[in-house]
Amino acid sequence: RVQLVESGGGSVQAGGALRLSCVVSGYTFSNYCMSWFRQAPGKERVGVATIHTGGGRTYYADSVKGRFTISHDNAKNTVYLQMNSLKPEDTAVYYCAAAFQPSPNYYAGGWQTPLEYNYWGQGTQVTVST
Repeated sequence: RVQLVESGGGSVQAGGALRLSCVVSGYTFSNYCMSWFRQAPGKERVGVATIHTGGGRTYYADSVKGRFTISHDNAKNTVYLQMNSLKPEDTAVYYCAAAFQPSPNYYAGGWQTPLEYNYWGQGTQVTVST
């Protein structure tokens, strides 16, 4: 059974940094796509960043470019999201998600569509105060 377990959320002041982790278990193949989404209260879940665990290809939402970095450790089956220069508008529950058979338009923006993903983590809260 595939499981995604996030950790690393918390509270931080604006300008601070956090690193989120997502451990994937129960999946034996090495090449798939992993993404981080976030959902603020009363808003839709939106894609933040994605990475292909085989080739390392990454994409980011415009709102986080230059501040967030997604990475993957194949040996640990873990995906990370390093978040620097955090802003109050980054406050949200952050979810990791796995796409084992991404659609042909995945890298043309499809990665930001929740329907692309087969499995989701339980979410971790990130709160950024002024």
